[in-house]
Amino acid sequence: MKSARPFLMFQGDAAAALEFYAALFDDFEIHDRSHEDAETDALPAPVLVSLAGQEFMVFDSPVSHDFGFTPATSIFLECDDEAEIERVYAALSDGGGIMMPLDTYDFSRKFAWVSDRFGLSWQINLA
Repeated sequence: MKSARPFLMFQGDAAAALEFYAALFDDFEIHDRSHEDAETDALPAPVLVSLAGQEFMVFDSPVSHDFGFTPATSIFLECDDEAEIERVYAALSDGGGIMMPLDTYDFSRKFAWVSDRFGLSWQINLA
């Protein structure tokens, strides 16, 4: 086996999502932009990205379908400090949804679970 990576399938807004994540996270990297379609902002082929060293494949589905991201699969972030978790929480929840607000819980001194404006689910924890 050569590799195993999470595969994130968007429906027409992958390029906008990648730009948002690149602006939000200092360690977010888009490894190959050659697949972007300049006229439509679509990603007609999978693009390799990474966040905090974790690689993901990102794709814009050319086929319309009745399913999207589900909170059952989420990206778990470990933030270094209070300022970082509050900044990330504010940005990811803006235009999205909050499943668990940023707060203290029995299992964490500061944690939140949100879906961003693109429907992707994030668990955000203060390390």
